[in-house]
Amino acid sequence: MVKHGDPLFLRHLAIAEIWGLLALRLADDPVLPFDYQAYASQLQEHTNAFAVMLNNRQAVNLMNGFINNLSGAAMEVLKEAKKLQLDLYDEHSMMRRRLLNDRLLLAERSFLQTEGLQGRGWFKHLLYSPPEDYDSKLSFFPGIADAISRSGNLSSEERQVAVQHEVWKVSRAIQRAASVLRGEFSQQNEPSNLSFSVAP
Repeated sequence: MVKHGDPLFLRHLAIAEIWGLLALRLADDPVLPFDYQAYASQLQEHTNAFAVMLNNRQAVNLMNGFINNLSGAAMEVLKEAKKLQLDLYDEHSMMRRRLLNDRLLLAERSFLQTEGLQGRGWFKHLLYSPPEDYDSKLSFFPGIADAISRSGNLSSEERQVAVQHEVWKVSRAIQRAASVLRGEFSQQNEPSNLSFSVAP
């Protein structure tokens, strides 16, 4: 590092300062500063771009419903967080803050796929990971981008099935995150009707 990478260790210093400030912020905030409302609006933009690319409104309508559900849950969490930040020393509020923080962490974890993306087990995030094909038009929804790039030599029906499966995974993850934010931890909240067709 002294000769080639960072001879004056300026980048090391900058990264250490950023991580230090982040640790101080997370340690001092009674409620974790996760903004799922911004997450939902970003997902909405990504879904609209995906719809334009595939020219398939039915798939987008399905995902839009789940994103709207996430947005509603995020608004509820935001209101709850504001209330809980007012009562800092109440014993009951401390326990509710802890439960809210746990829900915020679990909601982010809902976007992870345990076994990883198909063929790339080290990438686990269903919404933001680099696509397998770096020439892909999708820089988000990596599983969907991978399914589209892999399906170039498949039949139309096989392509539909591959993309539909990945859309289902993403939709399920979004629904799972919304359920966790609301405090609903049961498996009964899985999306049920996830059928649509993908135009070639």
